[in-house]
Amino acid sequence: MSALIVFESAFGNTREIARAVVEGLGTEKARLAGVEEAPQVIPDDVTLLVVGAPTHAFGMSRPATREDAAGRGAARVSTGVREWIQTVSVGERQVGLAVFDTKASQVRHLPGAARGEAKGLRKRGLSLVIEAESFLVADITGPLLPGERERARAWGSRLTAFV
Repeated sequence: MSALIVFESAFGNTREIARAVVEGLGTEKARLAGVEEAPQVIPDDVTLLVVGAPTHAFGMSRPATREDAAGRGAARVSTGVREWIQTVSVGERQVGLAVFDTKASQVRHLPGAARGEAKGLRKRGLSLVIEAESFLVADITGPLLPGERERARAWGSRLTAFV
């Protein structure tokens, strides 16, 4: 039994949160995959799927928002969590789901990418085992606010109950 953490990250903030979640889960129980390398079929030993993405325009990224991010200095990402969700297969077995996003602290109370992640993955037959979590960055490009990495590690620790 293990967890698979799939993430999309333009400026590196979501990647940093994903790594902290892995630390909280324990590296012997968790595997990390950038969305561009993430499997299209979830391996049989995975009992918990954790998906994280940056918030772009109050939701998951799209090609146009990823292009805008690249214009601001982000790494070019050819595919995002939105596209991956549309093609991922879990099969007939039960796999728990946890989702998170990163978003600018100025819009902390507005919708983020996690809501769309959860909705898309529910359509694929998955159910949340824990409430979605948002981690805050100072501005569009970051950095993470103080304490967010520690909060992500603690959230990952809580996820061990579902692995």
